[in-house]
Amino acid sequence: MKTNRTLFSRENLKTALATTLCVSGLTLGSALLVDNMASAGNGGFTERAPQTSMQGGGFTGPGLAVSTVAEAKTMRDDAKVVLRGQIKQHLGGDDYLFQDSTGTIRADIDDHKWRGQSVTPEDVVELHGEVDKDWNSVEIDVDRIVKTTTK
Repeated sequence: MKTNRTLFSRENLKTALATTLCVSGLTLGSALLVDNMASAGNGGFTERAPQTSMQGGGFTGPGLAVSTVAEAKTMRDDAKVVLRGQIKQHLGGDDYLFQDSTGTIRADIDDHKWRGQSVTPEDVVELHGEVDKDWNSVEIDVDRIVKTTTK
């Protein structure tokens, strides 16, 4: 008499495993679909609240106060500075003439610091950078440019 070994055969175990994986995938996919449909609600763009993460943290609060060109000219070399005013002229290369109500100063702005922004002499910008003092000149080495609406 032959014994029936189909219950624990290799083929049956493979089939059972494949079925379990398919059912798990379908269950997960359905749960994600239902979640997306529930959050769609009234249609249009909805932004979920930002997820807090230890990796993306940092300080949120006041930063450097905005200084004037006159103040920047008296600061020590490599001092961090934020200036608000207008870029009045391209002087060639990476050099620009920056102006606020207290005067003008040369600003060194590398191409990638613009981050795709177009700025005209009428636009008000904030320059974030460091004071760069030489023996006979002072300029701002710009790290970041931010267009703003406030003067």
